[in-house]
Amino acid sequence: MLTQAILRHAAPALFAWALTTMTSSATERPLIAIVATGGTIAMKNDPVTGAPVPALSGADLVGAVPKLADVARIEVTEFSNVPSDYMGPDLWPGLSRKVDELLARPDIAGAVVLHGTDTLDQTAYFLDLTLRSAKPVVMVGAQRNASDADADGSRNLLNAVRQILSPDATDMGVTVTLNHHINAAREVRKTHTSNVETFNSGDAGTLGYVDEDRVVFSRKSLRRQTLPIPERMPRIDLVAMYAGTDGAQVRQSADGGAEAIVVEAYGFGNVNAAMHDAIQYAIAKGVPVVVATKVYNGRALPVYGFKGGGNTLLKAGAVFADDLTPDKARVLALLAVAQTKDRAALQAYYDR
Repeated sequence: MLTQAILRHAAPALFAWALTTMTSSATERPLIAIVATGGTIAMKNDPVTGAPVPALSGADLVGAVPKLADVARIEVTEFSNVPSDYMGPDLWPGLSRKVDELLARPDIAGAVVLHGTDTLDQTAYFLDLTLRSAKPVVMVGAQRNASDADADGSRNLLNAVRQILSPDATDMGVTVTLNHHINAAREVRKTHTSNVETFNSGDAGTLGYVDEDRVVFSRKSLRRQTLPIPERMPRIDLVAMYAGTDGAQVRQSADGGAEAIVVEAYGFGNVNAAMHDAIQYAIAKGVPVVVATKVYNGRALPVYGFKGGGNTLLKAGAVFADDLTPDKARVLALLAVAQTKDRAALQAYYDR
């Protein structure tokens, strides 16, 4: 390609035409919104402690990926810069509204949300439940911080933008895309503490793959729904079943102001007799109880008939979370319980 320096020695008309062509080409590139929230992708090693801490802005991360300018124009929004362990119901509504606001602009083709990996799947699911636009939203993070020689954040960011530019990316819901794999927000979960191949979707499988030459989608998630963000987020407690529990934590939640409780149960959704009685106690007080399984694959189903088995919990009035992880069962409860506490109505949200 002729450079501007060479073109200046050509006919003035030719130089003007070439300059206009190069300028318009850059201007016509799609505009992508990047919303930075923090996480490992935005961390570097502290020179004193040697441990990774928040250090980089969204603009810093974009600046570290010069190839982005070859495919799109970028607009960065600095929403927060916190470890993802700090993310939750106090920040999720504002993040959802900010992304919705950006997607409502006709000039923006889609949004990338930069996020830490510890709660990335929960934030992705909250956004998937609340965003109203069909434009693509891709959640990305990193397993290695920016000080590492083999940091994965830059590649994940570039792949996210490339995914948004794919003609098949529209109306796929919020996705989590790391290490080239595209996962649906409802189904994805973190499976390894440090490996870059940490996010997968279990039995459901991935949606697609960001390859070197193009983005390949293989399927579409059919289990999606949209709920309004309440004016006040309800308090939803998450209590784990463990061997020998006396159910005291469930009772304390019910007595202490919880508006619903998610129980992280065994197997199909089973607990011991003491936990059964505690769940029955909470439901009698008008506090809905959602039973989710801590098992990696499969659904929570009311099968077993011993006291504390799923079938007895169903008869006690519990709601079953289907194949949602306990964390995601709580995310859905934050929105659904704000709409209703009726058991059948809540169960319908989890069955969708």
